[in-house]
Amino acid sequence: MSSQHSHLSFAFGVLGNISSFVCFLAPLPTFYRVCKKKSTEGFQSIPYVAALFSAALWLFYAYIKTGETLLITINAFGCVIETIYLAIYVTYCPKKVRMSTLRMIVLMNFVGFGTIVVLTHVLAKGEEGRVKLLGWICVVFATSVFAAPLSIIRVVIRTKSVEFLPFPLSLLLLISAVMWLLYGLSLRDIYVTLPNVVGLTFGIVQITLYLIYRKSTPVKDEKLPEHKGDVVISNEIETVVPATDDEKKIEVSVDIEIVNKKEEKKDEQHEEKKEEQVSEEKTEVKNEKEKVDVSKSGCEV
Repeated sequence: MSSQHSHLSFAFGVLGNISSFVCFLAPLPTFYRVCKKKSTEGFQSIPYVAALFSAALWLFYAYIKTGETLLITINAFGCVIETIYLAIYVTYCPKKVRMSTLRMIVLMNFVGFGTIVVLTHVLAKGEEGRVKLLGWICVVFATSVFAAPLSIIRVVIRTKSVEFLPFPLSLLLLISAVMWLLYGLSLRDIYVTLPNVVGLTFGIVQITLYLIYRKSTPVKDEKLPEHKGDVVISNEIETVVPATDDEKKIEVSVDIEIVNKKEEKKDEQHEEKKEEQVSEEKTEVKNEKEKVDVSKSGCEV
């Protein structure tokens, strides 16, 4: 029976490695564009710093807990690829952003990770105690990262558009969560299992939303009727302005033109505000999408 569980866990671990490997490579097109244009184009470094920290945490967990070779392989690769991403980012980002990124790398991946390593050895005694302490640290961090898709889900529901919810990546992340969930269950490892329960839940929600809204027309902001003011005013003209009074006709005509211009100006201002809001929302969602794509790939293991 134990041999069967061993074969199952190995199979799930290998499949998890493959799916996570592809997830780690998801940002390659982004960094190819960065190298080609020699600009980070406003992308944030937080997802990559967090992904490196996550991979290092799981690598340390696998090192402390014996027999976790499959966790070591994928997270070792994750540490290497995320380091390459960050090196490219630091090379081409603006000087001010470079300093903040380096500061964040030092604080999270050196000071933070170093503190966890020290606390693990000081506060916990023996392998079992260290595995338990480090395991819960990994669970808390990995689960918090899974909150990233919430903003994407909110935007999809509000706009009824799956523009920022690519089906292939969502499906791949779902498969990765399933494989690592089964891997954790087969080993009875609660620390690997719990984060991937959350990942599986969000993955199912994203796939469901994609199937619901994939053919939907995105919701657009309703505009005021272009001639609404004219209709109302023309009714007033019929009741107030005598047809024979030329001077009053001219005066009212001027008033109509002024009111129409005011209405047009209001419409233009309203449209500009909507465009700015949509632009800001797209930028925010773009960053959140990037955060989801990168961070989840480093935590679903």
